[in-house]
Amino acid sequence: MAEQKGRTFVVTGATSGLGLVTARELAAHGGRVLLAVRDAARGEEVASSLRRAYPGAEVEVRQIDLLNLNSIRRAAEQIGAEESVDVLVNNAGISMVEHSVTALGAERHLAANHLGHFALTALLEPALRRSPAPRVVTVTSYMHEKGELDLDDVAWSRKYSPIAAYSASKLANAVFAVELARREQSSSSPITSILAHPGYSNTPMQSKGTGITGIAMRVLGRLFAQSPEMGALPQLFAATEPDLAGGSYIGPDGRGGRSGHPIPVQPSAAAQDPELGRRLWERSQQLTGIGWHTPES
Repeated sequence: MAEQKGRTFVVTGATSGLGLVTARELAAHGGRVLLAVRDAARGEEVASSLRRAYPGAEVEVRQIDLLNLNSIRRAAEQIGAEESVDVLVNNAGISMVEHSVTALGAERHLAANHLGHFALTALLEPALRRSPAPRVVTVTSYMHEKGELDLDDVAWSRKYSPIAAYSASKLANAVFAVELARREQSSSSPITSILAHPGYSNTPMQSKGTGITGIAMRVLGRLFAQSPEMGALPQLFAATEPDLAGGSYIGPDGRGGRSGHPIPVQPSAAAQDPELGRRLWERSQQLTGIGWHTPES
């Protein structure tokens, strides 16, 4: 990774797992890193540890709850009032939670993993466009390939499965990133939208499941998953490699895309479906009440 001095990065979910590794490496290479996290106290602990490890590192905390639109608006206003944002890394995520519906009327996985990031990205758009080379990195999962989006039942009011809901939310991440890239093609000041996935990585998400499924996830994670340091490489590559085209998808180069070093890969056909992209975009605007403006060419 080249030196990142003079560039400002916003990383959601930066207190553990892939987000922590991403923030650490960006700070170690001279980037100014804003830790966009739900637990501000934990964020300050991480920021302090990074400053100790890398004297002179610019690391600050911005509190945000991706399930709360008011919190997202406050965080975006605070960040946007400072200066430009060069790279937004939409990394935070939840998995394997019991069925619940948020104030937006959406199931919790979809609300946290996609809708929160959709709103944050839209609200940070002006700050991103002030950068000479703005970029949005959205972190998905290889599980998006198994996901199905029912935009007429975002609350999952019928049959619910935590794995299916998580996979659907990761498909939403992928569809959003590709659709953003598609829309930015006609922009006079384009934001480069990149998609990344970590393969099979042993992160705190592996400990979230309950019952037999949870036990299996934890055991398999310890035995077969790669480290968070390896898992973060695709999103670090996506955030810092200068010549990536909008719509690129970065994942591990190992067998089945489960482990290894970052290379360009292909998202699922559903992720690239322009009609699904249009419908998800419109539904996301409807649910959040937040729109997106793309400058004319």
